[in-house]
Amino acid sequence: MIRTALILSAVVTLSACGETPQTGTGAKRDTAAYQGTSNPFNDPGWKAGDKTAWESHLKSRLQNGQNEYNRIK
Repeated sequence: MIRTALILSAVVTLSACGETPQTGTGAKRDTAAYQGTSNPFNDPGWKAGDKTAWESHLKSRLQNGQNEYNRIK
């Protein structure tokens, strides 16, 4: 009885070691984010490939839309 319990506990303990590696293909970026997409929902003031415009849009979005200290007045 004790021998069976020990074998069973060893099997349960070692079963956690059999995890397969997670090498799936996730989102892969071949280009920088400011290069743009063929998406029609881009901001109208931004042109694909303009890095400074991309950074200024991100900065204004951070300050105006996602900063609670600036939004609540």
